[in-house]
Amino acid sequence: MKKIEKGTQFVTRNLALFRCNVDHLPYDYIEGTSLVCAAGHRLDINKKGSLVFLNHAVNTEYDDAMLVSRRKVLTAGLFDGIVAGMQRALPTEKLRILDVGTGEGTPFAKLLAARATQDIGVGFDISKAGVNLATQLDTSAFFAVADLAQLPFNDAVFDAVVEFFSPSAYEEFNRVLAPNGTIVKIVPASGYLHELRELLYPVESPNHTYDNSRVVELFKQHYPAATVEQVTYEWIIPSDLWVDLLHMTPLHWGARPEAQTAAETQPLPKVTVDVMVLKSK
Repeated sequence: MKKIEKGTQFVTRNLALFRCNVDHLPYDYIEGTSLVCAAGHRLDINKKGSLVFLNHAVNTEYDDAMLVSRRKVLTAGLFDGIVAGMQRALPTEKLRILDVGTGEGTPFAKLLAARATQDIGVGFDISKAGVNLATQLDTSAFFAVADLAQLPFNDAVFDAVVEFFSPSAYEEFNRVLAPNGTIVKIVPASGYLHELRELLYPVESPNHTYDNSRVVELFKQHYPAATVEQVTYEWIIPSDLWVDLLHMTPLHWGARPEAQTAAETQPLPKVTVDVMVLKSK
């Protein structure tokens, strides 16, 4: 089946999820491969089987090379323990799940495969390059290009909103979340990839250490009944993925070029994955 056919099938079955990005009206029907709202606005499913809700290009530091490196490293299993933590936090029944900032889609695809409950999964990202990569995955998930500050989804249509290291827009999350729905957010803890920080940044650099307490407190302010699970493990780095590991994380953006070059010649045997799984209730 071609991607556009697969995408059209998903949208046809789940049209009630989506709303028009012009007037925020629910889409009324599908004509061919176009979604049409009550006011007549149309949005086409593209050849990759995804929807693009942004009408302007967005500059992002997550370029093609970085996304390809992420695909390699995440496919090899760097986030597998994180995905397991996300799975534990979610209800066990079939869910309609929205993945915020899905990137190249591997963690979300692994989550849906691990749950095996035939969930309805939608992942979106502001990066078109990331979503294009995500559509190459063998997964039941549907992917879209969208902005988390203006979600192209109807009210109360998702049972769970999940985030793997993404920014949040809690007002919008609450709007699209069904009653008794769940938000699960993964945030780095102080030990996350600390070996890379210590390799790329001198001791006096603020990037040498990490503190995410403000993000955690903000989540708790929005969801006072929130629970927190810390997930920590070591990941053995495949020798052929060392440079990809360095390039897949924003840690290398602020490092001095000479530090980046030196790090590429100093492969480490393992790194620490240290995250907090925040659950709204």
